Amino acid sequence: MASEAIVPADKPLWRKIVDFPLVAMLIALALLYAAIRASAAMSQQIPSIPGFDPLMQFDLICGLMFVLLYLLVIRYLGDPKRDDLRLPGSLRPLGLGLLGGFVVFSVIVAAAAVFGVYRITGEGDATGLPQALIASAIFPAISEEMVVRGVLFRWIEHAGGSWIALILTSAFFGAIHLGNPNATWIGAIGIALEAGVMLGAAYMLTRSLWLPMGLHAAWNFTQGEVFDIPVSGTEVHGLVDARLCCNPLLTGGGFGLEASLIAIVIATGFGLWLLWLAIRKGELMRPMWVHRRR
Repeated sequence: MASEAIVPADKPLWRKIVDFPLVAMLIALALLYAAIRASAAMSQQIPSIPGFDPLMQFDLICGLMFVLLYLLVIRYLGDPKRDDLRLPGSLRPLGLGLLGGFVVFSVIVAAAAVFGVYRITGEGDATGLPQALIASAIFPAISEEMVVRGVLFRWIEHAGGSWIALILTSAFFGAIHLGNPNATWIGAIGIALEAGVMLGAAYMLTRSLWLPMGLHAAWNFTQGEVFDIPVSGTEVHGLVDARLCCNPLLTGGGFGLEASLIAIVIATGFGLWLLWLAIRKGELMRPMWVHRRR
């Protein structure tokens, strides 16, 4: 007797709706927003950690909640499911990201020194280094990469393809920095070009958040805690005491070197190289309404 083919059961309507890319994206964003609100409330209620102000406590709580939400819920949203925080094989892209962020921004600082707009004036102050590491490097790398690349880029790309995702998330990443101290439109455009392209391409290349998180964390730490340069307009204290002076096109003004032509040229060039690697690897995705690579 001939055996009957087993046809997998069709998904229920509610699951089809939840798995639709833009719906999954909105659900993930709502969960992360709820985590931010809950973290703010918790950081004000729990006893203060010695040496940490309420903002530091918020960073710790919110960063942990973001990771837990991603592991428990967000990675199971959408179709196909994907885990961009998988632990196996994570050390190599994270390490390369940390190294790459340090090297790229060190090259930017070296170029600024050659042009005479950056100089070291003395020794810095490392007493607040642990708190600064959390506030300006680790937490922004986790929270911003999870939102911009892990949620927005992922599902915009799924729906509209890689080019639309890269353009929209880069523009959004630049725009959210307009709320920072000493922000300018030139600075926002610079962030969109240098960081938006670089981090988006890093995500495309590895299909993981570890490489962009490493790049992001090391980029912030190197410019602020190492070279004493404002991090996206926020003053910091580095391992050295340094000054930016003269031409704002080369210094970025009060926003820091991220808004300078030096950083835009060097970091955008590095980002375009990562993008070229991703395209050569076959990671350029087409919109969902046309034949896709996968």
